Amino acid sequence: MTDRDRQPEDTTAPTPEPVVSKPYVMPDDPEPGSVEALQKEAAEARDRMLRTLAEMENLRKRTTKEVADARLYGITGFARDVLDIADNLQRALDAVPAEARAAADPGLTSLIEGVELTERSLLNALEKHGVKKFDPQGQKFDPNFQQAMFEVPDASVPSGTVVQVVQAGYTIGERVLRPALVGVAKGGAKAAPAANNNNESNGAPN
Repeated sequence: MTDRDRQPEDTTAPTPEPVVSKPYVMPDDPEPGSVEALQKEAAEARDRMLRTLAEMENLRKRTTKEVADARLYGITGFARDVLDIADNLQRALDAVPAEARAAADPGLTSLIEGVELTERSLLNALEKHGVKKFDPQGQKFDPNFQQAMFEVPDASVPSGTVVQVVQAGYTIGERVLRPALVGVAKGGAKAAPAANNNNESNGAPN
């Protein structure tokens, strides 16, 4: 074999296999599939579940309150209309002077008692549905529950005291259905600041 027939040797170095580097993992980020990663996923799932349960509980409470408010305050318009009937019954009783009532014959006495019974029955029916009557006579004026119609010069009571109730007030639940129309004293000593007792100072029912 001559040198011409001899194949030249391949002196090229073999190409090395490409090296694939692992992705950089942050110190606080465990490798996928590790125990730490599974524990982190479980903790995140538990946190999401607790948040969902808390949201559901808040939704349940809001829904319960909305249903209760709708049941209580849904009759507001109807209750206002019924108050006109209660006012008319009271006006009918006030129209009979005390002297005439004392000297009334049995027929008139029965009529008066019947009107009084009707008024009590109506007020009891309203109260069953959360509507209560209040009379702030003698209490300190509170604009949240009363509407002043006029002032009365009266030095015998502190200024700002309700000395006359023109029309009784009503509440429904914790809201004012109709403020009381009142006359307020003027000219006496100033009324003492109201203590933290809203029921006594504003004429709302206990």
